[in-house]
Order: sequence, then C-alpha cells, then structure tokens
Amino acid sequence: MDKELIEHLNYILCTKIERVSPLSGGDISRAFLLESENERFFCKLNAEKMALSMFTAEKNALHALLKTGAIAAPQPFQVEPYKDGAFILMEYIESKRANIEDMALFGRQLAKLHQASVKNEFGLEEDNFIGSLPQSNKKHLDWTTFYVEERMLPQLKLAFDKGLLGKDEIPSEDTMMVVCTDMFPEVFPSLLHGDLWSGNYLISNHGTPFLIDPAIYRGHYEVDIAMTKLFGGFGDSFYRAYREVISPEPGENERTDLYKLYYLLVHLNLFGNSYKPAVKRILAAYF
Repeated sequence: MDKELIEHLNYILCTKIERVSPLSGGDISRAFLLESENERFFCKLNAEKMALSMFTAEKNALHALLKTGAIAAPQPFQVEPYKDGAFILMEYIESKRANIEDMALFGRQLAKLHQASVKNEFGLEEDNFIGSLPQSNKKHLDWTTFYVEERMLPQLKLAFDKGLLGKDEIPSEDTMMVVCTDMFPEVFPSLLHGDLWSGNYLISNHGTPFLIDPAIYRGHYEVDIAMTKLFGGFGDSFYRAYREVISPEPGENERTDLYKLYYLLVHLNLFGNSYKPAVKRILAAYF
C-alpha cells in the first residue's frame, strides 16, 4: 500500500495509521490490516477497472445483511476509486478458529437470515459479482425462470465462449426449464449470502459469526446450503442447528446438485478445466 493512499485513509478515518500489514486469503484483491493507536480497520484494494462497481456492490450487500438483524457482517465505511481501481474500507474483525458451539450459532443465525422478510420477487435491485465475474440479478417472480436465465445460462454461455464447454455439452434453455420446474418446490424468496464457502465467514474472538464477501440476492435458501457443501461442508453442528429452524424439503439432495452446478460453472470459468469433470457429471445426470 503506497504512502499516498495511507495519507488519504488517515484523512477519511480522522486518525493516524501507524501500521499496515498485508493479509492473506483473497484471490481477487489485496487485503490489509490498518492499525492506529487505538483502532483497527480492514482495507481491500483492487487495481482493475471493475473494482469500484465490485466494492460498491459489496458495501451495499453488507448493509443489506446488517439491516436484517439476523446475523453479523462487518460495517463498511467507505468505497472510493483509487488510480485505475478502487478500495473498500471497513470494520476489522478479530477472528478465531470455530468450535462446535460457534458453528451451531452460525447455523441458527443463517436460518434466521433465510427467514427474514424480503420482497416477494427473486433477484436484486442491482447486479453484482460472483468472485470477479458479473452476476445478473434481473428480477423475476418465478424462481425457475430466475435460476435458469440469470444463473445457469450466463455461466454456460461464458464457458462456451471461452472454449471450456462444447455446444453438445450444453443443454437447451427449454430442457433446463423443464427439469428445474419439475425439481423445484414452491419457493419463497430469501436473502442469500450468495457465495457461502468456508472462506466467506469469520467467527469473532467473542464467538459471533460474521458473513463476509457477500454476493447477495433473493433466491431459494437451499442455494446457500448447497454452496456450503461444495468443498467439504461446515460440520454436523452447523447443519443440525440450521435444521432446527428450517426443516429439509423432499428432493433437496437432487436440488443441491443443481445449485452446486452454478458454482462449479463459476469456478470453471474462473480457474479452468480442473472443474470440467464435476460440471459434466451433473449436466449428464440431470439434463
């Protein structure tokens, strides 16, 4: 982090930053811990042109999560352009390794988020990002239409355009609509984190779960649960506690595959062919 930006952050924070420490864990942006005499702050910096849009969407998403009162998220302070990119400044959360009780609390609070009252439509007022890829949130009254048109089709088209999937490997929109209509129950919108893998939550030193790096929209709550299971799962205490609040519905295991498919396509488009076998397995199984 250069001296010019540090001086600007001093002005924003009305304090003097005495120490800047790089943090690990981000694939897209550089992250830093900023320390003054009495406070700590978190800053992400990205040099890409889409950074301002990406960080603005993140700030809005954190505010939306906080507004529900169901679960904690870091308080965002400022988003600004910087040189060719942008930065986001927010509350720093001192975190610890999660224990069984922490994960049970996380499960209950995530379920409360999924039960929070939201508008009776799927999508969001603005588009955002999934990783560094654009994520369309055009609103629909029907969940199947939203999932096929705003989630599956854009990622399948991108995979085709990048030469990662052939035309014969991609089901038609009509086929996807028929399959999803048959498999999806009557769905009521829930506010979703949207990218809920193990790197996108923290447990504070006080045992409070925090959601970070959201890609929010209103959708089927099972999507968040499917994402938690994509890379190993969150542990039995998390799922038991979640199920105490929201019981599973028939057909969830099959829908979990279809919801994982979206994230596998995202990973295919971001990281390449190592994700293609998993994508092809689900496409072949359901379409």
